[in-house]
Amino acid sequence: MEVENMTVMMSNLMKNLNNNISLEILMKHLNNDMSVEIFKYLDIFESSSAIDRFCKAWYKASEEDWQTLDFSMLKSDYIKTHAAPRVWVNSRFDNDLYNLLFAALNSSHGNIKTLIFHYNLYLTDDQFMYTAKRCPLVKRLVFVSWNRIKKMTIKKAIRGWKDLESMTMPSIRDPKYVFEEISKNCKNFKELKIMGRLHMEFASAITEHLPNLKILSIRCSDLDMEALVLILDKLEGLQVLNISHSCFVKTNNFEREEYKFINEIDLTTISEKASRLCEFLICKKQTSCIMCHRTKNDCGFPRWYMYEEGIWKDDEVNSLAI
Repeated sequence: MEVENMTVMMSNLMKNLNNNISLEILMKHLNNDMSVEIFKYLDIFESSSAIDRFCKAWYKASEEDWQTLDFSMLKSDYIKTHAAPRVWVNSRFDNDLYNLLFAALNSSHGNIKTLIFHYNLYLTDDQFMYTAKRCPLVKRLVFVSWNRIKKMTIKKAIRGWKDLESMTMPSIRDPKYVFEEISKNCKNFKELKIMGRLHMEFASAITEHLPNLKILSIRCSDLDMEALVLILDKLEGLQVLNISHSCFVKTNNFEREEYKFINEIDLTTISEKASRLCEFLICKKQTSCIMCHRTKNDCGFPRWYMYEEGIWKDDEVNSLAI
C-alpha cells in the first residue's frame, strides 16, 4: 500500500476521532491494509499502548498540518474581460474549486491560521465567504484577486478575523473600508503587502487607519512620491519598508494614462526620512535589474503570468515571502 494512500485514509479516520483515542476505537476503524502498514513498524514485544501513542501523535500532526491552506499553485481557468469584474471564470472550474474548498476546510476543523491564494485564483463572493466563516483563527491572508468579491463580504470576513496580523492585498481604488475594518477588529495587525500601485488615496487610508503598522511592502509598484513621503511622515511606528524594484511617478491620479515616470530622482529626502527605520529596502541595481525594468514596462502592474513561475511570491521581507 502506498504511503500517500495510507496518509489520506488515516486523515479521514482522524477527522472522526477526538484526542481520547483508544486501541478499541483504532481497531474498529482501521482497515486491514492500514493495520498491516502500522504494525510493520512495531516491535512484537511492544504493548498496545504503542498504538495509543501513535494515534495521538498522528492526530496532533494532522491538526498542525492543517494550519495552512496553500492554494498558491492553483490558478483559475479564466479570461480577461473589459466589463466588471474584469474577468470571466469557467463555471466548471468554480464548481471544482468549491468542492476542493469544502474538502479542505472540512478536514481543517477550523484550525487554519494562514490562507494563501494564487495571484490568478479568482474566488467567487460565496467561495470567499464560505472560507472566511470556516477559518476564524486566520492570522495571515495572501489574496490579491478580489475582482469577484463584494465590499460587504470583505468587511464581514475581516470582522471575523480578530487574530489577523498580516495581509497581502491588491492596490484597489478605494481601500479605506478595508483598513477601517482592520483598525476596528484586528488589534494585532502589523504587516501589509500591496501588489500594485501606491497612490495618494491608498497612502492616506493606511496612515489614517493603520498608524501602528510595523512592516509595509510595496515592491514592484508605481510609487507616488508624495504618497511615500506621507507614509514615512505619518507611520511613526513603521520599522520595515520595502520599495524594491519600484518606480517613481509624478501624479496623484490613479488612472494609468496620467502616470509619468520620473527617470532621474534625488532620493536624499526619502533616505533621510527612512533613516529612522530598522530596514529600508530598495533595489540598488535599478539600471540593470530585470524586475525594475519589468515594473516600468508593465506600468506598475507586473504581468506575473509572463515571468518565471511563482516569482510573484517573492519578497525581500522574509515574513511576507511565500
